[in-house]
Amino acid sequence: MHTLCAKAVLLSQEMEPRLFDLDFQLLADATLSIIAVFALFLALSYFLFNPAREFMAKRQERIASELANAKTSEEEAAKLKEEYEQKLAQIQVEADSILTEARKKAMANEARIVAEAKEEAARIIARANTEALLEKKKVADDVKKEMVTLASLMAGKVVSASIDSKVQDEIINETLKEIGESTWQS
Repeated sequence: MHTLCAKAVLLSQEMEPRLFDLDFQLLADATLSIIAVFALFLALSYFLFNPAREFMAKRQERIASELANAKTSEEEAAKLKEEYEQKLAQIQVEADSILTEARKKAMANEARIVAEAKEEAARIIARANTEALLEKKKVADDVKKEMVTLASLMAGKVVSASIDSKVQDEIINETLKEIGESTWQS
């Protein structure tokens, strides 16, 4: 074996220098390096690039999903906002109608209360007038009783005195003065 190596060394010294120093060993090393790089690429691709691609794909899907969810949420929020604005407008209309109805009821109650108060006042006035008439009749009856009493007294005086018409007129005038002229005229 020693001789083979010595022959190879001799041969190599005898050879002429080559372009770029390409020889069989260099070509074999280059081929092995290319195969090793390709194998490393495949290994890295399987263990590193594929998981990175899968991670990126999942991330893109998640981002797309989140964007779709955000868009859906935004649309739902816009719909809810529109519904709430409509409800607020409807509530405002209802509040206005309730206030209008309350005002109408208040005015009706006020008119009813005023009418009832007027009716009550008219009843009180009518009752007062009736009581005044009754009182007037009572007073007139009392006056008549008093006049009858006075007339009987006067008749008793006339009979007991048996006087003439002149004295009788004086007694009547005196009695009328005692009663008062306005009392017997009513």
